[in-house]
Amino acid sequence: MAELEIRDLTVRVDGTDILNGVTLGLEKGKTLALMGPNGSGKSTLAYAIAGHPSYEITGGSLLFKGEDITGWTPDERNRAGVFLAMQYPVEVPGVSLTNFLRTAVNARLEEDKPVREFMGDLRQAMADLDVDESFLQRSVNEGFSGGEKKRFEILQMAMLKPEIAVLDETDSGLDVDALRIVSEGIDKLRGPDLGVLVITHYTRILRYVDPDEVHVMLGGRIVASGGPELADELEEHGYEHYAVSA
Repeated sequence: MAELEIRDLTVRVDGTDILNGVTLGLEKGKTLALMGPNGSGKSTLAYAIAGHPSYEITGGSLLFKGEDITGWTPDERNRAGVFLAMQYPVEVPGVSLTNFLRTAVNARLEEDKPVREFMGDLRQAMADLDVDESFLQRSVNEGFSGGEKKRFEILQMAMLKPEIAVLDETDSGLDVDALRIVSEGIDKLRGPDLGVLVITHYTRILRYVDPDEVHVMLGGRIVASGGPELADELEEHGYEHYAVSA
Protein backbone atom coordinates (compact mmCIF):
# COMPACT_ATOMS: atom_id res chain seq x y z
CA MET A 1 0.00 0.00 0.00
CA ALA A 2 1.23 3.48 -0.84
CA GLU A 3 2.15 5.62 2.19
CA LEU A 4 0.87 8.69 0.34
CA GLU A 5 -2.29 8.34 -1.74
CA ILE A 6 -3.58 11.25 -3.80
CA ARG A 7 -7.11 10.49 -4.92
CA ASP A 8 -8.87 12.52 -7.62
CA LEU A 9 -7.52 15.74 -6.11
CA THR A 10 -8.85 19.11 -7.24
CA VAL A 11 -7.27 22.33 -5.96
CA ARG A 12 -8.18 26.00 -6.35
CA VAL A 13 -5.87 28.97 -5.85
CA ASP A 14 -7.23 32.54 -5.70
CA GLY A 15 -10.50 31.42 -7.22
CA THR A 16 -8.88 29.56 -10.13
CA ASP A 17 -8.99 25.77 -10.49
CA ILE A 18 -5.41 24.52 -10.91
CA LEU A 19 -5.54 20.78 -10.28
CA ASN A 20 -8.28 18.83 -12.00
CA GLY A 21 -8.51 15.29 -10.65
CA VAL A 22 -4.96 14.15 -9.85
CA THR A 23 -4.47 10.57 -8.69
CA LEU A 24 -1.04 9.34 -7.62
CA GLY A 25 0.47 6.96 -5.08
CA LEU A 26 3.91 7.01 -3.48
CA GLU A 27 5.38 4.13 -1.50
CA LYS A 28 8.35 4.20 0.83
CA GLY A 29 11.47 3.01 -0.94
CA LYS A 30 10.30 4.43 -4.27
CA THR A 31 11.24 7.57 -6.19
CA LEU A 32 8.68 9.19 -8.48
CA ALA A 33 9.37 12.02 -10.91
CA LEU A 34 6.58 14.46 -11.75
CA MET A 35 7.41 16.46 -14.84
CA GLY A 36 5.65 19.26 -16.66
CA PRO A 37 6.17 22.79 -18.00
CA ASN A 38 5.76 25.93 -15.92
CA GLY A 39 2.12 26.50 -15.02
CA SER A 40 1.11 22.86 -15.32
CA GLY A 41 0.22 22.52 -11.63
CA LYS A 42 3.28 20.70 -10.27
CA SER A 43 4.07 23.15 -7.46
CA THR A 44 0.37 23.45 -6.64
CA LEU A 45 0.36 19.71 -5.98
CA ALA A 46 3.45 20.05 -3.78
CA TYR A 47 1.89 22.81 -1.66
CA ALA A 48 -1.43 20.97 -1.45
CA ILE A 49 0.39 17.90 -0.10
CA ALA A 50 2.17 20.11 2.45
CA GLY A 51 -1.09 21.79 3.51
CA HIS A 52 -0.45 25.38 2.44
CA PRO A 53 -3.58 27.35 3.46
CA SER A 54 -3.73 29.31 0.19
CA TYR A 55 -4.25 26.09 -1.77
CA GLU A 56 -7.90 25.12 -1.34
CA ILE A 57 -8.69 21.44 -1.83
CA THR A 58 -12.13 21.43 -3.45
CA GLY A 59 -12.42 17.72 -4.19
CA GLY A 60 -10.75 14.38 -3.70
CA SER A 61 -8.52 13.48 -0.77
CA LEU A 62 -4.98 13.00 0.54
CA LEU A 63 -4.27 9.87 2.55
CA PHE A 64 -1.10 9.23 4.54
CA LYS A 65 -0.64 5.67 5.79
CA GLY A 66 -4.33 5.11 5.21
CA GLU A 67 -5.50 8.16 7.18
CA ASP A 68 -7.21 11.11 5.53
CA ILE A 69 -4.99 14.15 6.13
CA THR A 70 -6.87 16.53 3.84
CA GLY A 71 -7.86 18.72 6.76
CA TRP A 72 -4.56 18.52 8.67
CA THR A 73 -2.41 21.59 9.23
CA PRO A 74 1.10 21.81 7.72
CA ASP A 75 2.57 21.27 11.20
CA GLU A 76 0.53 18.10 11.74
CA ARG A 77 1.62 16.72 8.38
CA ASN A 78 5.27 17.48 9.08
CA ARG A 79 5.16 15.85 12.50
CA ALA A 80 3.61 12.76 10.92
CA GLY A 81 6.46 12.45 8.42
CA VAL A 82 5.61 14.51 5.32
CA PHE A 83 8.39 16.85 4.16
CA LEU A 84 8.47 19.59 1.50
CA ALA A 85 11.71 20.97 0.05
CA MET A 86 10.70 24.33 -1.38
CA GLN A 87 11.60 25.67 -4.80
CA TYR A 88 12.42 29.08 -3.31
CA PRO A 89 13.65 28.65 0.29
CA VAL A 90 13.24 31.86 2.27
CA GLU A 91 15.81 33.67 4.36
CA VAL A 92 15.22 33.91 8.11
CA PRO A 93 17.69 36.56 9.34
CA GLY A 94 18.72 36.29 12.98
CA VAL A 95 17.63 32.66 13.37
CA SER A 96 20.63 30.35 13.53
CA LEU A 97 20.63 27.27 11.38
CA THR A 98 21.41 25.16 14.45
CA ASN A 99 18.48 26.47 16.52
CA PHE A 100 16.14 26.19 13.55
CA LEU A 101 17.02 22.54 13.01
CA ARG A 102 16.90 21.64 16.70
CA THR A 103 13.43 23.19 17.04
CA ALA A 104 12.22 21.32 13.96
CA VAL A 105 13.69 18.00 15.09
CA ASN A 106 12.18 18.32 18.57
CA ALA A 107 8.79 19.11 17.03
CA ARG A 108 9.03 16.06 14.78
CA LEU A 109 10.01 13.81 17.71
CA GLU A 110 7.55 15.53 20.07
CA GLU A 111 10.27 15.51 22.73
CA ASP A 112 13.46 17.43 23.48
CA LYS A 113 16.51 15.63 22.16
CA PRO A 114 19.57 16.32 24.37
CA VAL A 115 21.80 19.02 22.88
CA ARG A 116 24.89 16.78 22.79
CA GLU A 117 23.00 14.03 20.97
CA PHE A 118 21.42 16.50 18.55
CA MET A 119 24.77 18.12 17.70
CA GLY A 120 26.33 14.71 17.15
CA ASP A 121 23.53 13.78 14.74
CA LEU A 122 23.80 17.15 12.98
CA ARG A 123 27.55 16.94 12.49
CA GLN A 124 27.22 13.38 11.20
CA ALA A 125 24.51 14.41 8.71
CA MET A 126 26.63 17.34 7.54
CA ALA A 127 29.62 15.05 7.05
CA ASP A 128 27.50 12.51 5.14
CA LEU A 129 26.16 15.25 2.84
CA ASP A 130 29.49 17.12 2.49
CA VAL A 131 28.07 20.26 4.11
CA ASP A 132 30.79 22.49 5.54
CA GLU A 133 30.63 23.04 9.31
CA SER A 134 30.77 26.80 8.74
CA PHE A 135 27.00 26.48 8.10
CA LEU A 136 26.58 26.11 11.87
CA GLN A 137 27.55 29.76 12.34
CA ARG A 138 25.04 31.12 9.85
CA SER A 139 21.41 32.24 9.93
CA VAL A 140 18.84 30.28 7.96
CA ASN A 141 19.50 30.85 4.24
CA GLU A 142 20.82 34.38 4.89
CA GLY A 143 23.40 35.17 2.22
CA PHE A 144 23.23 31.61 0.91
CA SER A 145 23.82 30.91 -2.76
CA GLY A 146 21.13 28.99 -4.66
CA GLY A 147 23.08 25.79 -4.27
CA GLU A 148 23.62 26.33 -0.54
CA LYS A 149 19.89 26.89 0.00
CA LYS A 150 19.06 23.64 -1.74
CA ARG A 151 21.74 21.75 0.19
CA PHE A 152 20.25 23.08 3.42
CA GLU A 153 16.85 21.73 2.33
CA ILE A 154 18.43 18.28 1.91
CA LEU A 155 20.15 18.63 5.31
CA GLN A 156 16.76 19.37 6.87
CA MET A 157 15.41 16.23 5.25
CA ALA A 158 18.30 14.20 6.67
CA MET A 159 17.68 15.50 10.19
CA LEU A 160 13.87 15.23 10.16
CA LYS A 161 13.85 11.71 8.69
CA PRO A 162 10.46 11.97 6.96
CA GLU A 163 8.67 9.01 5.44
CA ILE A 164 7.58 10.99 2.38
CA ALA A 165 9.63 13.83 0.85
CA VAL A 166 8.33 16.15 -1.87
CA LEU A 167 11.16 17.98 -3.65
CA ASP A 168 9.66 20.93 -5.49
CA GLU A 169 12.04 21.82 -8.34
CA THR A 170 15.12 21.28 -6.19
CA ASP A 171 17.19 21.58 -9.37
CA SER A 172 15.85 25.07 -10.17
CA GLY A 173 18.56 27.71 -10.55
CA LEU A 174 21.47 25.34 -9.94
CA ASP A 175 24.59 25.18 -12.07
CA VAL A 176 25.98 21.79 -13.08
CA ASP A 177 28.27 21.41 -10.06
CA ALA A 178 25.60 22.42 -7.55
CA LEU A 179 23.08 20.11 -9.21
CA ARG A 180 25.47 17.18 -8.91
CA ILE A 181 26.16 17.89 -5.24
CA VAL A 182 22.47 18.25 -4.35
CA SER A 183 21.58 15.13 -6.35
CA GLU A 184 24.26 13.13 -4.57
CA GLY A 185 22.73 14.27 -1.27
CA ILE A 186 19.29 13.05 -2.36
CA ASP A 187 20.76 9.70 -3.41
CA LYS A 188 22.45 9.26 -0.02
CA LEU A 189 19.11 9.69 1.76
CA ARG A 190 17.07 7.41 -0.48
CA GLY A 191 16.27 3.99 0.96
CA PRO A 192 13.52 1.63 2.10
CA ASP A 193 12.18 4.05 4.73
CA LEU A 194 11.72 7.06 2.45
CA GLY A 195 9.48 7.74 -0.53
CA VAL A 196 10.55 10.66 -2.73
CA LEU A 197 8.52 12.73 -5.21
CA VAL A 198 10.87 14.74 -7.43
CA ILE A 199 9.06 17.62 -9.15
CA THR A 200 10.86 19.15 -12.11
CA HIS A 201 10.41 20.43 -15.64
CA TYR A 202 13.93 19.45 -16.71
CA THR A 203 15.26 15.95 -17.29
CA ARG A 204 18.76 16.86 -16.10
CA ILE A 205 18.24 15.96 -12.42
CA LEU A 206 17.05 12.53 -13.52
CA ARG A 207 20.52 11.84 -14.90
CA TYR A 208 21.65 11.74 -11.26
CA VAL A 209 18.49 10.61 -9.43
CA ASP A 210 17.01 7.54 -11.13
CA PRO A 211 13.22 7.44 -10.69
CA ASP A 212 11.15 4.27 -10.49
CA GLU A 213 8.25 6.00 -12.23
CA VAL A 214 7.82 9.16 -14.31
CA HIS A 215 4.54 11.07 -14.59
CA VAL A 216 3.76 13.98 -16.90
CA MET A 217 1.42 16.77 -15.79
CA LEU A 218 -0.30 19.22 -18.10
CA GLY A 219 -3.26 21.47 -17.38
CA GLY A 220 -3.55 20.22 -13.82
CA ARG A 221 -3.87 16.58 -14.86
CA ILE A 222 -1.49 13.65 -15.19
CA VAL A 223 -1.53 12.87 -18.89
CA ALA A 224 1.16 10.18 -19.14
CA SER A 225 2.86 7.70 -16.82
CA GLY A 226 5.66 5.24 -17.32
CA GLY A 227 9.14 4.15 -16.35
CA PRO A 228 12.40 6.09 -16.63
CA GLU A 229 12.21 5.82 -20.42
CA LEU A 230 9.36 8.36 -20.36
CA ALA A 231 11.87 11.05 -19.36
CA ASP A 232 13.93 10.16 -22.43
CA GLU A 233 10.84 10.54 -24.60
CA LEU A 234 10.23 13.97 -23.08
CA GLU A 235 13.79 14.96 -23.89
CA GLU A 236 13.21 13.96 -27.51
CA HIS A 237 9.64 15.14 -28.14
CA GLY A 238 8.98 17.83 -25.52
CA TYR A 239 5.70 18.49 -23.72
CA GLU A 240 3.76 19.49 -26.84
CA HIS A 241 3.62 15.85 -27.88
CA TYR A 242 1.64 15.02 -24.72
CA ALA A 243 -0.55 18.09 -25.06
CA VAL A 244 -1.72 16.74 -28.40
CA SER A 245 -2.17 13.26 -26.93
CA ALA A 246 -4.16 14.60 -23.98
